[in-house]
Amino acid sequence: MMNAIRRSFSPNPRMPLCPAAPLWPTRSLTQDLHHEAELVVAIGTGGRDIAAKDAASHIFGFACGNDLTRRDLQAVAKSQRRPWDMSKAFDESAVIGAIVPGQSIAPEAAIRSHVDGQLRQNAKIGDMTWPIADVIAALSTHVALAPGDLIMTGTPAGVGPVARGQSCRVEIDGLPDAEFRYTV
Repeated sequence: MMNAIRRSFSPNPRMPLCPAAPLWPTRSLTQDLHHEAELVVAIGTGGRDIAAKDAASHIFGFACGNDLTRRDLQAVAKSQRRPWDMSKAFDESAVIGAIVPGQSIAPEAAIRSHVDGQLRQNAKIGDMTWPIADVIAALSTHVALAPGDLIMTGTPAGVGPVARGQSCRVEIDGLPDAEFRYTV
């Protein structure tokens, strides 16, 4: 499983926290929307230069997340050697389930994504390239973390497209699902 650190700021009215299955009617500007199942870490206590051994004390809780990507826009930006921020950081690009308080998650917890009920991603949290504590430590050397920050920790193999009219569900053992239906 690859880690890709993405920091989201909360509260953000454009980042839906989705405990139910919402419609996703955003103006997407894409013909190739991809899902990426991710564990979301909610920061409870901020800090800078946090040591990995102290990282758990900065965690408020965890949630399921879907880090959506406009893959066609990303490919164009890459081919032009331009930043691809708008392929990842667009309105409602992070579908996040309800946050469950806690400072740890079992390494054997499964993370899965389904598109229209078909399994697309399936891995264990313990298979992440970087442990959660290392993600927090690395990120906090670059930016100060603040209470309410959400860190999307990376996605396992199996990312792929979600077509208009399809639903996508991310699940992690012990956490409420994050689900949406792509309607635009």
